[in-house]
Amino acid sequence: MIPKPYSHAWLMSLALLLMVATPALAEPQLPDFTELVDEAAPAVVNISTSRKVERSMTSSRQFGGQEVPEIFRDFFDDRFPMPPGGAPNRNEEPRRSLGSGFIFDEDGYIMTNAHVVKEADKILVRLNDRRELSAELVGADEKTDVAVLKVEADNLPTLQLGNSDNLQVGQWVAAIGSPFGFDHSVTSGIISAINRTLPQDVYVPFIQTDVAINPGNSGGPLFNLDGEVVGINSQILTRSGGYMGLSFAIPIDVALDVANQLREEGYVSRGWLGVSIQPVSKDLAESFGMEQAEGALIAQVEPGSPGTEGGLKAGDVILEVNGQEVDHSTTLPRLIGETAPGEDVDLSVLRDGQQETITVEVGEWPDAGPGQSDGDPVRLGIAVQPLNDMEKRRLGIDHGVRIVKVAPAGHAAAAGIRPGDVLVRLGQQPVESPEQLKEMLTRLPDDQAVPVLLNREGRTYFVALRVGNGD
Repeated sequence: MIPKPYSHAWLMSLALLLMVATPALAEPQLPDFTELVDEAAPAVVNISTSRKVERSMTSSRQFGGQEVPEIFRDFFDDRFPMPPGGAPNRNEEPRRSLGSGFIFDEDGYIMTNAHVVKEADKILVRLNDRRELSAELVGADEKTDVAVLKVEADNLPTLQLGNSDNLQVGQWVAAIGSPFGFDHSVTSGIISAINRTLPQDVYVPFIQTDVAINPGNSGGPLFNLDGEVVGINSQILTRSGGYMGLSFAIPIDVALDVANQLREEGYVSRGWLGVSIQPVSKDLAESFGMEQAEGALIAQVEPGSPGTEGGLKAGDVILEVNGQEVDHSTTLPRLIGETAPGEDVDLSVLRDGQQETITVEVGEWPDAGPGQSDGDPVRLGIAVQPLNDMEKRRLGIDHGVRIVKVAPAGHAAAAGIRPGDVLVRLGQQPVESPEQLKEMLTRLPDDQAVPVLLNREGRTYFVALRVGNGD
């Protein structure tokens, strides 16, 4: 018991002590990014690209007899499905884009987004020390939006790559990039969610953050507090065109796997079942006797596909892949895509009200592989790939080859042909395969114009294409 003469003084001392100590205990410990920025910024690069596109005065500058305002031109020029060779008053117009990237290998390899360098004729990389270097595109994978560039230079700084599997919601992260062209801008925030699947990007388990990301940040690194790269900033969800609080990054583990495949093989190999799927709605779940709407409902199985060989049927609901839950239909492509072709997967399937396990040997995605012909690029200026059956049905054609690359100075580029077009017929002869196309070209005389039937996004039209002499 405290003696009365001293009790008041003792209590006053205790109160003063608490008043002094409490603010110190309650003071928030916010992260300091200065050291991270000093060490990481030299390896973050600004990327600018340019390409030449052919513009028709009648198709792009005029719409309904009126000139299209300049602000809308970027949207209309490439989306009007006009015949690439037939419009008058055609000229070339440079297109430029800005993005970010980072050096992850001292030999000059740079990681960025595929959409930053898509269809670029020239790629320029600017370092923090103001060096400007011409970059070569090693490869790009649009399904994950990852691209790898190569520059030739000495004494290049590099970034340390972390492990995105260890990320936790609420963790502090920072981004360095070039929003709107402003070099080496730094923003920070926290991880809002992990393993996000976006409707058009089902092969990536995105990291969602509240880090301020704007146009120009694309392709730049996302760091943890240890200064390690844990993601590549890729997209934002916006209604205004600018940052609105939701940013998405590609996990570095996913990006590095893609980058290594692009460096070593030139393409990305991913698993394939050969099934068409749809979400399980609440009503469908009830009709199948399911307690909740989950899984991926198989609507169609491609004949001769791994799914057919493994015994999958239309009406099956895939609930798990090797023990990993398929909580939504969009989860299935990612889980299968991560599986190496030739490996077996155990699928937990609901069939006729009964749950069973079906083992399927995963195949390789039909578009993958180096089996694309150069299509005699010296004479025609294109690279092509075979079409799979699913693509043919989607386009409503039974033959053709997809154009995957167009040489900027080639005859095809001069005629307005671009990557993604399908070459259906050369002259009067259907094109069945890249090998057949190459053989057909060897029989054509030099400098001869031939009619070429193209399919672009389901629309078909002819263009006159002049065959080169191979010089």
